[in-house]
Amino acid sequence: MERGLLWLPLLIIFFWLAWQGSKEYQKVEAYRVWAEQFERAKYDIYAVLGQKGNDITWGKPTTKGPIQLATFSLLDVQKVQLLVDDKLVDIETLPEKGRQIELEFLLREPTNSVRVPFTEIPLAAEWGKYLQGALQIRG
Repeated sequence: MERGLLWLPLLIIFFWLAWQGSKEYQKVEAYRVWAEQFERAKYDIYAVLGQKGNDITWGKPTTKGPIQLATFSLLDVQKVQLLVDDKLVDIETLPEKGRQIELEFLLREPTNSVRVPFTEIPLAAEWGKYLQGALQIRG
């Protein structure tokens, strides 16, 4: 009886972890279907991001598919910059870690910007370099 009571919390933790894994798998599958329409796309636990031509679409991943989707044009973007913990970071000299990682798109309209969250600094920097390069080609 006592052994059973000791194993019960472990059993509960196991089922909770399995349930969490199943939810994350559903999010990734919903993202995969959504991402097929884009030339380039990224998924992480904070946001999904897709590029098709000049249009950038981003939103929040869920098990039913991305929600709170917003789209803007690269033609409206002046600059792309990387922010780590709300501080501007040079893409060539990246910090090793940070709590809040965002790619900020400064739009041509004054005081208007879009911030897309990332979980990894190198991934955000790679997207920043790519999109900044796309801006220079189009600009």
